[in-house]
Amino acid sequence: MMIEQDILIIGSGVAGMSAAQYAARAGRSVTVIEAIAPGGQTMYIDMIENYPGFNEPISGAEIGMRFHSQAEQFGAKLVYATVKAIEKVGDLFFVTTTDEEVYQAKAVIFATGAEHRHLGVPGEEEYNGKGVSYCGTCDGPFFRGKRILVVGGGDTALTDAIYLSKLTEHVTIVHRKDRFRAQDNLVKQAERNKNIERVMMHTVTEIKGDGNKVTSVLLNDLEKGIQYEREFDAVFIFVGMIPQTDLLDKSVLTHDGYVNTNERMETVTDGLYAAGDVRDTVFRQLITAASDGAIAAHCASEYIDELEGRAYV
Repeated sequence: MMIEQDILIIGSGVAGMSAAQYAARAGRSVTVIEAIAPGGQTMYIDMIENYPGFNEPISGAEIGMRFHSQAEQFGAKLVYATVKAIEKVGDLFFVTTTDEEVYQAKAVIFATGAEHRHLGVPGEEEYNGKGVSYCGTCDGPFFRGKRILVVGGGDTALTDAIYLSKLTEHVTIVHRKDRFRAQDNLVKQAERNKNIERVMMHTVTEIKGDGNKVTSVLLNDLEKGIQYEREFDAVFIFVGMIPQTDLLDKSVLTHDGYVNTNERMETVTDGLYAAGDVRDTVFRQLITAASDGAIAAHCASEYIDELEGRAYV
């Protein structure tokens, strides 16, 4: 069955829901296709304290659901499905899901976000879900009072380390550089936290276990050039993201796989827009994702006006 919409949005994180809200408010018929659950990466954030308009910290799950609710109030539809193909024929896009539904749209906003990058060390995949995790708020409660290793030096690593320090007195952050690249406020919070040990200029070489759970980690001291083993019950890994762009042609991507856009969120393909973490940008935050989505929706609506010969000049 062919389902016709003005604008189709793939991904329901902050960027996708912001786009849905603005597109629907502009009078466009809008469908958001989401494979898992609304909210995107916000679902994995314990507390957000730097989103404008909220004086008190708010959970990522709650702010994600608020975006979802608001978009639906303006008329956007949310569909749970997995997209398997995007094709453009003439001025129209045809998007096919794995359950063989086909959506026809005049414009597509790609907001699929990014997934956690893995270390690629021995033991990581074997103990994934058995002590190895990429989400502190999801799996942290399983390790109350345990010895936890956090790998990474960015905002996510420090945010989750601070969260995990509420569950145990034994959190160690390992980072391969001599300083963190996270926001200064997060760095200072981690430095003040008596439950967080900071180990700089180190990398993880191997994650070891007894077959059922993580028991220790082999660390590499980059300054001394030695390796040594430390006991840990869990390893939380935050070493970057991989953009989810497999559905797109390489002509719209950068060399590292992100979608290349201009300031209007336009790609080199007319009618195809990108927003949020999947886009090549210098800063990835909830507020920038929301901005991307609003701009993409506004410009997609203008593009449709041009297609229909109703451009405002």
